[in-house]
Amino acid sequence: MLNNSSSLDTTFQALADPTRRAIVARLASGPASVSELARPLTISLPAVMQHLAVLEEAGLVRSEKVGRVRTCRIEAQTLSVAEQWLNQRRSEWEARLDRLGQFLETSGQQGEDDGRN
Repeated sequence: MLNNSSSLDTTFQALADPTRRAIVARLASGPASVSELARPLTISLPAVMQHLAVLEEAGLVRSEKVGRVRTCRIEAQTLSVAEQWLNQRRSEWEARLDRLGQFLETSGQQGEDDGRN
């Protein structure tokens, strides 16, 4: 997991910004040009380009230029690694909460038994 640590850090840092998350969410539905990505956003085109550069550096987005149009696509593999990491944490916490629930249930029953005597 240590080898993926730097990659995960970069991924989560890139996703920490709401504008970049909006771009990733839009690209999840399919490729889009930079101008299509910029249209619903309230920032300048150069600012969108900076956000895209961060996403590309993190490996979340890939772009290609054909003529004057730059088209962006999501890199699902990078998102998949982050998703796997989150799912592992979720599984760990669910197991902990299950153990806590069992403990509370057992201690609650034990308290009821003690109260009857």
